[in-house]
Amino acid sequence: MVQFRIGVMEKLLHAIILSLLPIAELRGGIPYAVANGYSIPVAYIVCVISNMLVIPILFLFLETLHHQFYRIKPYRWVFDKWVIRTRKKAEANVAKWGYVGVMLFVAIPLPVTGAYTGTLAAWLLKLDKRRAFPYLALGVVIAGIIVSIATLTGIKAFEIFTKGSGG
Repeated sequence: MVQFRIGVMEKLLHAIILSLLPIAELRGGIPYAVANGYSIPVAYIVCVISNMLVIPILFLFLETLHHQFYRIKPYRWVFDKWVIRTRKKAEANVAKWGYVGVMLFVAIPLPVTGAYTGTLAAWLLKLDKRRAFPYLALGVVIAGIIVSIATLTGIKAFEIFTKGSGG
């Protein structure tokens, strides 16, 4: 019985790790957890909370890393040139969409969208971290709902093909 529980917890830990990884995030964590026997609600809650942890960790990492690297002249030159140009291009959209735009960006569960890129975008656009967090977190919540529905829909569609095949 102890061995069974360790195996079960190991699968949940894998889902948590997938939810923390860039690229995989919720798109990997929720389906993995469900495929390993967890219910949609459990998979959703565990993976969404795990993915939300990325936001403050990444903000902290970006602030620390950036300040360290900014002392290096080539980094500072590239960063200033790229970020200043990007901010100027995005200025109108940031003024128009701002925090809601970042939330919507995170909410769409496609490759290169999610908590990592949303947090990076908020940081690059100099959005206030404390104010950005709830918007980013809400984006993760919405993305989790979408991924959960897609996972459940995929399971139901697969069951259509496997029922009645009787083995």
